[in-house]
Amino acid sequence: MIVSAQEIALLKYQGGGDWYSNPTSLPNLIEFANENIGTKIKSTPATVETASPALFEYAFVHMTGHGNVYFSEEDRKNLRNYLESGGFLHADDNYGMEPYFREAIKKVFPDKELVELPRSHPIFNQIYEFPNGLPKIHEHDGKPPQAFGIFDKERLMVLFTYESDLGNGWEDLDVHNDPEEVRLKALKMGANILHYVFTTN
Repeated sequence: MIVSAQEIALLKYQGGGDWYSNPTSLPNLIEFANENIGTKIKSTPATVETASPALFEYAFVHMTGHGNVYFSEEDRKNLRNYLESGGFLHADDNYGMEPYFREAIKKVFPDKELVELPRSHPIFNQIYEFPNGLPKIHEHDGKPPQAFGIFDKERLMVLFTYESDLGNGWEDLDVHNDPEEVRLKALKMGANILHYVFTTN
């Protein structure tokens, strides 16, 4: 059972990938959500390791990076228990993480598939409306942004955002110099994800 309904953490995973990238993204998302959608999240997110019992203290866990992701057997068991107990994992590909995350999460849920979310999914229609689905924040390979999910019956418990790079849009303005309208789209989509997790899970 998840201990806190409105606390979030950054996942520190194994494999050598830069799990610590985008250091200003979660604090900025928290500030935006607290100011605009009524959340009361601690301003500094925690960092939690995949196999740690502390994982169950957080309703929402975020992971990002550019490279390798590895979940040990202990990691896989703890993460699966966490997610099936009501937890939520948002994996945001910061460019290059996608093949490693797919392989790693498949070992957590060998009986489930990552399925693309339709534009009509409620996560795109919470506080803010995204009729076209996941917004494009950063251009990498010219591919359209896609959101994939793993479900426990009807409940979305894993969200994988690909070719969007929401976390880059959440970062401080001077990190990527994104136009304000782009940053605002990223923050609104992030707020939708948080609202969905806190009200649905």
